[in-house]
Amino acid sequence: MTQRHVLIVSPHFPPINAPDHQRVRMSLPYFAKCGWRATVLAVSPEYVEGKPDLMLLRTVPTTTRVIRTRALPAKRTRRLGVGNLGLRALPFLSRAGDRALSSEHFDLVFFSTTAFPVMVLGRRWLKRWRVPYVLDFQDPWLSDYHYQRTGSPPGGRFRYGLTQNLARWLEHYTLKRASHIISVSPAYPKTLQQRYQWLSADQFTVLPFGVAENDFELVKSLDVRQRVFDPQDGKRHWVYVGAGGAAMTTSIKPFFAALKTVRSNGGRQFDNLVVHFVGTDYAAGDRARETFKPLAAECGVADVVEEIPNRIPYLESLKCLIDAEALVVPGSDDPGYTASKIYPYIMANKPMLAIFHEDSSVVDVLRATKAGTLVTFKTKADFAGMAREIETNWFKSEFQQPPGIDRKALEPYLARELTRRQCAIFDRAINKGAFNLSFKDSR
Repeated sequence: MTQRHVLIVSPHFPPINAPDHQRVRMSLPYFAKCGWRATVLAVSPEYVEGKPDLMLLRTVPTTTRVIRTRALPAKRTRRLGVGNLGLRALPFLSRAGDRALSSEHFDLVFFSTTAFPVMVLGRRWLKRWRVPYVLDFQDPWLSDYHYQRTGSPPGGRFRYGLTQNLARWLEHYTLKRASHIISVSPAYPKTLQQRYQWLSADQFTVLPFGVAENDFELVKSLDVRQRVFDPQDGKRHWVYVGAGGAAMTTSIKPFFAALKTVRSNGGRQFDNLVVHFVGTDYAAGDRARETFKPLAAECGVADVVEEIPNRIPYLESLKCLIDAEALVVPGSDDPGYTASKIYPYIMANKPMLAIFHEDSSVVDVLRATKAGTLVTFKTKADFAGMAREIETNWFKSEFQQPPGIDRKALEPYLARELTRRQCAIFDRAINKGAFNLSFKDSR
């Protein structure tokens, strides 16, 4: 069988340790079995902010071809208020893509990234090379979240407003000719269909990231060590590895409040507890800021909380989950939020407290897999009830080791199954793309 060829645009590809390349990274080992081969178009790590995670390259098949490009240096562009990798790398990715598409045959272009501006290249390449494109929405491109929930959007109101206006125009332009849109959350297709009446439900597929079982096997075979804590020091180490921020306040403060109550009521078994929050800020170096420790201080439990805002190597983060006594996973107050990190937490098979918005798709996954203690909320007004529930169902129940996750319920979220579904989307996008071949670009 002749393999089809996909050009995958993933600016943050390994060795960069970033969440938005996870779908691509986990899919690569299974593409061939699904009748596809992939060439990845990425930015060279020296132009990406953040420390490269060289061990992450061990998870990428050695047969994978990667085309690397430059980008404008962030140190220079930040003086003009521009830090977004998509904008900094756009002209370089455009030229590299032109060269690749002009010199060899590709059946499809797949954009899997949160560096959204690069997605506009889909229309350029469709018009010039008649290659259809599929988009992967891992977050909202255009969102009023910060206007609704915070008084200070990132970068300030003026710059944030400019960014949103640019996103509004580019999103419309890009979606207009996309063959298909993949989304990690069922909320995003609904929002986009409301915003653009010409989009239909059959143009979307909700597809989570899932989990790569090979990653856990690699942690063991490489004897990966983590440097966050010593699991043999006699202390009780609970762990959260992932992003923080204001969106997590609603879920984590009831946990801190419950911990404060239990300790005040004589819970001496928690005197040697340390709750670790790791990799909580995407900003690199000394620009990274703590977000959980200050909230713990407000609740009077900062003495048992440690936070490392900088990201740590990916396999080391998995080792933290494996070494922990228990796991604590706060979720966003955004009901459309889908935590891709939940699958490694489930695979770690440790006692787990998960606190999520009732409408998050994560809730269905946790209930199906029976992976831990789940506490849900709708609004900030649920604070007192959440704190009581956490106190009763987590702290006082001794958070017993789960009897074992429901493997059958987890099967749909394994990387090999999700890659099969992803490639089926690619096949359909090509088969229905005849109109693209006669496409005359118009707004």
